[in-house]
Amino acid sequence: MTQQELIIKCLKRGWKSPLDALREAGTMKLSTRVGELRKAGCVILDKWHPSRAYKLYKMVKNAKPIVVRPKIQVCASKSNKHS
Repeated sequence: MTQQELIIKCLKRGWKSPLDALREAGTMKLSTRVGELRKAGCVILDKWHPSRAYKLYKMVKNAKPIVVRPKIQVCASKSNKHS
C-alpha cells in the first residue's frame, strides 16, 4: 500500500492527528499529504486541536470530488490606436 492509500484509510476512520498519521501511515507531513489529497479531489475536514498546537483531519466518506474549474484570465486589448 502506498503512503497516500494508508493516509486515506487512516482519515476515513475518524479525526487523526499528525502523531496518529506517523503511527498508522509512516508520515511526518500529514498537512502536506492532506493538501495533495485535496488537490486530487478528496474532501477532507480539519479542525484545531483544543491546545491549538496542531490540526486534526478527517476524510468525508462517500463525498463527491470537488471539481475546480481553472480561472480564465481576461487580458485587455493592446490595440487601442485610433485611426
